[in-house]
Formats: sequence, structure tokens, C-alpha cells
Amino acid sequence: QVQLVESGGGLVRAGGSLRLSCAVSGSIFRVAYMGWFRQAPGKRRELVAGITSGGSTNYADSVKGRFSISRDNAKNTVYLQMLSLKPEDTGVFYCNADVSYLSGSVDRSTRNFWGQGTQVTVSS
Repeated sequence: QVQLVESGGGLVRAGGSLRLSCAVSGSIFRVAYMGWFRQAPGKRRELVAGITSGGSTNYADSVKGRFSISRDNAKNTVYLQMLSLKPEDTGVFYCNADVSYLSGSVDRSTRNFWGQGTQVTVSS
């Protein structure tokens, strides 16, 4: 099957930086759109940044100029470089991807997958 495994979260002071990584593994044919979402305590999960297989990106207004999303298609990995972190960036960050994969002996399926989440805490 398909797995998304995130890494790189942690505790950082305001103004600091972190780099998140998410690797997609399994019997994969293609990974299309990849994105990072954030869920703060008591709030809905929201899109932080996304990137297509061709490299087009989009960002939430709150992170523009501070966060940068990139991907390595050969490694099926997406990254989120976070600079100038603020306390309001605190939350669980989830990786998300649209993946075409081998779903049986010969069948190909495409669906959206989520990672397990990684905690980012920014102290003031």
C-alpha cells in the first residue's frame, strides 16, 4: 500500500526555522499534487502550501514570504521550509498527496492520502 511519512517537526522559538519532509512510499506509479496542511488546537485543518508535479506552488496568505514548498520527484518527497516562525504557526502539520498506485496485482488506482502528522510548536 501507500504510506506518507513526515519528519522534521519540533519545538522552536519565535523567529526560528524548521524544515519538514514527507516521503511517499509503496507501489507508486505517480505522485501528482502534494501539499502541507496545518491544524491548530480547536481549529479546522487548513492548507498551508501546495505544489504540483510540474512545480507550480500556492501558499496560504499567512505564510507567504516565510514558507517555501519544494519536492523531489525522483524521491517522491515534499519539503516545507519554514522561516521566521511565529507562535500562531503552532499546530500539527499533515502531508497530503494525490497518488496513483498499484491496488491489486495489476490494477491502478488514484486517491488522496494523508500522513500521520508532525507537531510544530513555536514558543514566544
